[in-house]
Amino acid sequence: METKSRDLWVYIEVQEDGSPKNVGIELLNPGRRMADKQGGALTAVIIGCGVDKAVREASRHGADRIIVAESDDFKEYNTDAYAYALTSLVEKYGPESMLIGATGNGRDLAPRVSCRLKTGLTADCTALDIDEETGNVAWTRPAFGGNLMATILCPERRPQIGTVRPGVFKKPTPAEGAAEIIREDVRLPAGCIRTQVLGFLRDVSAGKVDLENAEIIVSGGRGVGGPAGFAPVRELAEALGGEVGASRAAVDSGWISHAHQVGQTGKTVGPKLYFACGISGAIQHLAGMTGSDVVVAVNKDPSAPIFGVADYGVVGDLFEVLPVLTEEIRKIRG
Repeated sequence: METKSRDLWVYIEVQEDGSPKNVGIELLNPGRRMADKQGGALTAVIIGCGVDKAVREASRHGADRIIVAESDDFKEYNTDAYAYALTSLVEKYGPESMLIGATGNGRDLAPRVSCRLKTGLTADCTALDIDEETGNVAWTRPAFGGNLMATILCPERRPQIGTVRPGVFKKPTPAEGAAEIIREDVRLPAGCIRTQVLGFLRDVSAGKVDLENAEIIVSGGRGVGGPAGFAPVRELAEALGGEVGASRAAVDSGWISHAHQVGQTGKTVGPKLYFACGISGAIQHLAGMTGSDVVVAVNKDPSAPIFGVADYGVVGDLFEVLPVLTEEIRKIRG
């Protein structure tokens, strides 16, 4: 598709209450830097029904322009409807590139849109930049089972599209926004929607684990030794007012549910404080937590890779270290 502008688009996914999902607002942060390098406007794209909250938040967090497609047809996410709407908007405005959050819906929507536009898609990115030599977006993502990081360019087709994991970037600092708002009346053609939502089944247990928004996470890995080994991990998380995370090794062993998994095949997180307890630090796990502000590692092996990314490290048995730390925290907090 021929580009009509140098603009960078950020698709803002809307939740049931009309507020934006965090990842959409997070992407306005790298989006600002990349749009400036491209020489275009940072444009937020919002599709839904009752989206005023999302529009306000996009404006407050730095969008230059907000394109809104709002109608009852978009009240609930539907692959056919949303893919048609987003494709139509891209064809009309011709942006240079577009960022989409790698949520459940985002991972469904992005490949549909890229296929219709006959352009490429880089999925599950963990880093973004503009390549200085070519001016193309440099999409970085885990490859070969997470054993290395690959940087991918899309030099020929436009727009350049990528999905980005939640929690990789911090939200921009909010301010009084004055974004230009463009409202588009996107009408779905007859027969566009081929499926109908009859109802929702919610995973109640998974809903109790909010790793992506947690400010403190205490994670356990293979070193906890079994399901009972998560007891000191949970006690420390409770004392700190944080969430319990886990490595893939612990989840695959059946010691804790997948809802707690941090890493390439789990959640990407960016808390203020991250405890890695009994976690060696394989690249698959590091891909999900290196955005943390402060990392504390507790491991018996002084040569564990986790110490290479940790701000503070304790070489010791987690079953001895964590109870002492938990007790001291409880004393401080009263």
